[in-house]
Amino acid sequence: MLHFQAKKQNIKSNTDKLTELRNRLEQADAVIIGAGAGLSTAAGFTYSGERFRIYFHDFAEKYQFEDMYSGGFFPYKTLNEHWAYWSRYIYINRYMNPSTPLYQELYKLVADRNYFVITTNVDHCFQKAGFDKKRLYYTQGDYGLFQCSKPCHEETYDNEDMICEMVRAQGWQIGADSRLYLPDSVTAKMSVPDELIPYCPKCGEPMSMNLRADDTFVQDGGWYQAAERYETFLEKYRNTNVLFLELGVGYNTPGIIKYPFWQMTAHNPKAVYACINYGEAVCPLEIEKQSICIDGDIRETLKRI
Repeated sequence: MLHFQAKKQNIKSNTDKLTELRNRLEQADAVIIGAGAGLSTAAGFTYSGERFRIYFHDFAEKYQFEDMYSGGFFPYKTLNEHWAYWSRYIYINRYMNPSTPLYQELYKLVADRNYFVITTNVDHCFQKAGFDKKRLYYTQGDYGLFQCSKPCHEETYDNEDMICEMVRAQGWQIGADSRLYLPDSVTAKMSVPDELIPYCPKCGEPMSMNLRADDTFVQDGGWYQAAERYETFLEKYRNTNVLFLELGVGYNTPGIIKYPFWQMTAHNPKAVYACINYGEAVCPLEIEKQSICIDGDIRETLKRI
């Protein structure tokens, strides 16, 4: 077992590191992308500020929370209000397009290479940008899926049609650009009709989101297939020239992407660990010579590669 001590790299300039990363990308036999929340934030999926005020100002005024995450954990008195909030939340973070083409730019970098993506993000941006579904491993779930809240069985259900019905029932309209709009003089409702509340088709309990928040998270057949494909890919390129490209991964769940990337780099002298993260671009001392850590904005950095 390796015991790592993280350290920031300060010797090379970001320009030198970009050149090195560009070269490593060209030389790599395979690229394994590890994506965290910072990548989607850079793409425009912020959970506070203007986006929050536009779509949730009514909930914010009533309950005094200041970001989407807080609203997601609020104990609403009725399922009607719960799903009014969550349907907006899901729609703008799953079905609305990103405000920047960051994911498309990332896809162009790896489209013609042997790549695989492991991510803790649940917003589905990789597939929308063109990434091959069979090269994606969403470890923490998907905003686009419902599951039984109990759960009584290990299946998930696509929710796009129901979510769209819920947001429309509140007065929102869906534009041709996928964005939500309120018509002039319309005030959004803060509840959905009883008939739109989702219930489990097996046991009748309320449905919930397929998000890893506690031990009720459902790992369905698709989840296990993706996990197996990821392990197969890792094994295929285990002793080759692999680039582990970590983007926007913090320390909320480092055991999913960050620590395994460090370990796999340490065990493979041909591997390179690259990290792009604003304020948290670090690597262990043990793999410093195999690492490229760029402290900067992901969007601007990828544009320069």
